[in-house]
Amino acid sequence: MGQRRKVGAVHNSSSQSDSGETPKVHSRKHNICMVSDFFYPNMGGVESHIYQLSQCLIEKGHKVVIVTHAYGRRKGVRYLTNGLKVYYLPLQVMYNQSTATTCFHSLPLLRCVFVRERITVVHAHSSFSAMAHDALFHAKTMGLNTVFTDHSLFGFADVSSVLTNKLLTVSLCDTNHIVCVSYTSKENTVLRATLNPEIVSVIPNAVDPTDFTPDPSQRPPDRITIVVISRLVYRKGTVILGWGS
Repeated sequence: MGQRRKVGAVHNSSSQSDSGETPKVHSRKHNICMVSDFFYPNMGGVESHIYQLSQCLIEKGHKVVIVTHAYGRRKGVRYLTNGLKVYYLPLQVMYNQSTATTCFHSLPLLRCVFVRERITVVHAHSSFSAMAHDALFHAKTMGLNTVFTDHSLFGFADVSSVLTNKLLTVSLCDTNHIVCVSYTSKENTVLRATLNPEIVSVIPNAVDPTDFTPDPSQRPPDRITIVVISRLVYRKGTVILGWGS
């Protein structure tokens, strides 16, 4: 379905390059809806990733709206930098800031947003986000293009990973394209969701070094200082921090 369409597109582009024809560059502006259970005022890598990506897309001339669930008294519609519109939907949180996955309770709200904002691309984030899975399902029933970004590594043995992987297999079976934040993450996602690797791209996460300019004069002469920017959770590899101590 989505995989077969993408594979066909790859073959067509390769045949054009072989024949010497210049591939067409699409300059169409899109109305993009970012969907995830994880967004500000909650703090984390997914939240900052969605915000920064949205700002970059707005600079490119696209319209971007974000859909997440309500956080306490933060409900309804809010506006952030550059007119970034955020919908805080009144959905019940079940566990770890994630809503329940039923596909039915979120349909009226998500469909209203998609139609109201004339969305052309739905971009869902995080395997842990139930709202992201719901959005992919509803978007495909409405004939919208879908993109999914996976941010973390998952196992294959424990109950939580098995259930998440099965849900991911169903959600991504007809998704147009998948993005991972590292090559290891790509291998992990392809295995978990039994995907065609050709529809999975890698856009690595990174830190802008210009925001962290050190003062060489303050450097200790007798030891090396390593700065780690990460959340202190096991799946982010923090167990490695103890090896050098």
